[in-house]
Amino acid sequence: MIALLLALGSSLAYGCADFLGGLGARKAHVLRTVMVAAPASLMVELLLWPFLGASFDTSTLAWGAASGVASAAAFALLYRTLAIGPMNVLSPVTALVSAALPVGVGLLQGEHLTTAGLAGLPLALVAVVLVSAGHGAGAARPSATALLLALGAGAAIALQLVCLHQAPSDSGVAPLITGRAVSSAVTLAAAGLLRRRLGSERPAYAMSAAAGVLDSVANLLFLLAARSGDLTIVAVVTALYPAGTVLLARGVLAERIHRGQLVGLGTAAVAVSLLALT
Repeated sequence: MIALLLALGSSLAYGCADFLGGLGARKAHVLRTVMVAAPASLMVELLLWPFLGASFDTSTLAWGAASGVASAAAFALLYRTLAIGPMNVLSPVTALVSAALPVGVGLLQGEHLTTAGLAGLPLALVAVVLVSAGHGAGAARPSATALLLALGAGAAIALQLVCLHQAPSDSGVAPLITGRAVSSAVTLAAAGLLRRRLGSERPAYAMSAAAGVLDSVANLLFLLAARSGDLTIVAVVTALYPAGTVLLARGVLAERIHRGQLVGLGTAAVAVSLLALT
């Protein structure tokens, strides 16, 4: 139950972070947004160090660095995806891809599900698909480029989560600090190489920083959830984060919510209830 609640909290934080990051990327080049978001996220993790501890052994550094490279790619691909839009379709597509790889890794590592879990897990995946049902009359359709970006973002997010899960369980927030330091360095290096293409627009500093802070909180909650529960369940529950993005896109941007998405939200509630019984 603790792992489930942590995963739900991670899902909510990811959903809000993605919404703010996507909006920020509409105001300036996506790298300018990430250049603000990534260091803000690192600052949060450094502030958590004295309270949660950190052990920087070789294994932690390796898995943390790998998660950082994946995180940098995820930041850029996801924010660019959401900037193109529509958010209420592309965010769930990304989430479905980001859930599949961790689930496979968890099952290969010998995780087992109870009867309730066997029912709740596929139902949760169905919920993610339903939440992405934005193809009704009047609904915006994503371009092929946007869909490819969404698939890439989902794969990068999945790799980040798997790498964080593989880090030693007694390493505290060291994997997060290492990963965010690496992702910040990669982002700054990319921005330096592409500085002539970044344009003159200033990023939305407050919005971008808030996205980074929320992303850091989401990563922490995911890490704690994965350490106290099965990756198979935690990854799928975390992947329900598009619900938050979709609702915010509806309330702030007036993006249309299709009937299938509403059914998906209800299905997600049932799935989470079943997973809680595991």
